[in-house]
Amino acid sequence: MQNIFPAQYSTLSAAALKDYLIEAYQLDPSTICRLLIRNVSDTYVLKNLNQKYIFKIYRYAHRKRNEIEAEVELLNILKANGNSVSYPITDVEGKQIQQFNAIEGIRNGILFSFAEGKVILDLENTHLTQLGRDMAKLHQTTSSLKLNNPRPVFSFETTLYDPLRDLKPHFSEMPEEFDYLTNIADKVVKKFEAFDTSKFSYGYCHYDFFPKNFHFNEQGKITFFDFDFAGEGYLINDLMSFLNHYFFHQLNNLISKEQAEKDFDTFLNAYQQVRPLTDDELKAIPYLGITFHIFFLKFFYDNYDDWSNAFLTPRYTKHRVMLIKKWEEMYCNF
Repeated sequence: MQNIFPAQYSTLSAAALKDYLIEAYQLDPSTICRLLIRNVSDTYVLKNLNQKYIFKIYRYAHRKRNEIEAEVELLNILKANGNSVSYPITDVEGKQIQQFNAIEGIRNGILFSFAEGKVILDLENTHLTQLGRDMAKLHQTTSSLKLNNPRPVFSFETTLYDPLRDLKPHFSEMPEEFDYLTNIADKVVKKFEAFDTSKFSYGYCHYDFFPKNFHFNEQGKITFFDFDFAGEGYLINDLMSFLNHYFFHQLNNLISKEQAEKDFDTFLNAYQQVRPLTDDELKAIPYLGITFHIFFLKFFYDNYDDWSNAFLTPRYTKHRVMLIKKWEEMYCNF
């Protein structure tokens, strides 16, 4: 019999997963399972008449086992401290991480509770106030703990210098764009030298606080989910990632500049009712947006093959650099 040739990226059968998960978690036999998103990690939805879950399969190249264990540990702590998050479900054997011997090797998966409600893109004052308070409460928990397993660290080394070193070959035919990124990275670091970062709150950030990653139910309760990028850094990184929502909303002509500023201020004020920020933290938020966009440009580059995307072309790359220029123009003052 011929050995199976290794694959780089397989998609696990939803039908086989259904049978496995029904047994492992003693779910209702009527439960159905379907693939929701195929990405650097694959997401499946499981549901029956009474229950709904999300099952996420990670790829080793994207998340090592100890990083996944850290995510589980973080979510368990957040849940235990009363934060409303989508949390890992425990199977009948007491496990919260499942392992599958896929064609490309071991893949780990987690069954998550479902975040009730829906995404709201056009947030009203009541939503923004609730979001600010709930994010601050989340940070009250994440600022006072140290996980047993590692998560990524968001520093200038990991969000500026490492990405630019790795991206340099990709920009071989785009020298002007690469020079711009190098120069603006230096400007961000110099800008931070004027801030008193010793008083910045530090802890575990979600790092992807777009409205797509939290649901509001009919009573206005928020449930946060998708902590895939969670790592250590300044907690204002989360406020910065939410500011990106208004950045893209303005670019897409879905909100005026004046309304975007008003809405973000409403969110900021609600946050500070729970966790006050220093003046320097408030001033620093926009400059971390540069690090965010460069970090994710490297993420797209690193995961190009595994993501099977077709958009990391010179045109797309120049568009991403143009977005950073627009961000600088809109929010920064170097």
